[in-house]
Amino acid sequence: MESPSVTLCRTSNQARGLGQFAIDFMAKKFPLPSEQVFERLELFHIDSVCCAASALALETNAPIVLRNEALRHPVEDSGSGAFCFGSSLEITPEKAVLANCAAVREWDANGTNFGFNPAQNATAGEFGHNDFYPVPIAAAQSKALNGYQTTLGMILLDEIRGRFAEVFSLKDHKIDHVLHGAIASTVVYGAMVGATPEQIESALGLLIAHYIPYRAIRSGTQLSDSKGASAALTAEMAILSMQRAMNGFVGPADIFRNRQAIFCLAEPPASSEESPFDLTLTSGGDDFAILGMHFKLGLYEHQSSGAIQAVIDLLQKHPQMLASGKFPDQIEITIYEPAYSIICDPAKRDPKTRQTADHSMLFIVAAILEKAYRT
Repeated sequence: MESPSVTLCRTSNQARGLGQFAIDFMAKKFPLPSEQVFERLELFHIDSVCCAASALALETNAPIVLRNEALRHPVEDSGSGAFCFGSSLEITPEKAVLANCAAVREWDANGTNFGFNPAQNATAGEFGHNDFYPVPIAAAQSKALNGYQTTLGMILLDEIRGRFAEVFSLKDHKIDHVLHGAIASTVVYGAMVGATPEQIESALGLLIAHYIPYRAIRSGTQLSDSKGASAALTAEMAILSMQRAMNGFVGPADIFRNRQAIFCLAEPPASSEESPFDLTLTSGGDDFAILGMHFKLGLYEHQSSGAIQAVIDLLQKHPQMLASGKFPDQIEITIYEPAYSIICDPAKRDPKTRQTADHSMLFIVAAILEKAYRT
């Protein structure tokens, strides 16, 4: 049976439509997601929490810096805040989101989506990750929502984020993929804490007009903390934008059809009354975006997984290579764009940071071969 869905047409105010959809979804006005969707969410959430716990336990830099910053922002009114992983100190929700998203994302090992949905003719092919679960959790903690409401928020966040990835490729315009997650974070957080559709529209206008993250954070010879913390920094701005809108600040309206905003600037629509895309969101059943997302099995850029598997298959088929310690002088790897630009950049052939190493195809394949020979 086909799952129910809602389409926000390009000729409509999609910012306000997103707000209304999210409010209705959280109020359970649609058929509920299937059990399969909740089971998948549980796996991705456990995966993200384990990634975060590991990053904090090993005291990786950005998560510790941002956690220490967050813990300096306790709330004045008990019951209105949220919590960092492993802490009982109640802090402001935006700082909890900042710290927790940074920890979840640090290893770049949590779930991935690829923005490819040929059934809907939506194949923009943007990437994204399950970095943003701390957003609905912070909303639930600050409003004393129950576990079921929290999981609905998490499913909704991945749905909005995943569907945007199918209709608009940020990377083609040098914008970091976390913007889709920040848009979803704004909408879901607002719906969970009692914002109106108009306030969610204002918050989206604020976010998109003022806080666009560019792929400069992922460019250069050596990648920095900015790469891993991009989701966290942008999600923090999403929550602040929503809070400001709820306090009365009016941001740019109808932002997806705004001719001077990034979406219409990057991909000018045929008509001045349109945005560049229609957006179809699953509202119930089992056709949610989360079911098309993939798990990562190690600390490597997901685009290299095909080459990793090819090397493993080759060594299993020809174990004599390991026994003799000999391997061809040259290995040719064919890879698609944009993966080539991401992990085959000559600037990353000699990585000096972990963030650069896990985005270097040469280093990844060489590391696998070295490990195979040593074991």
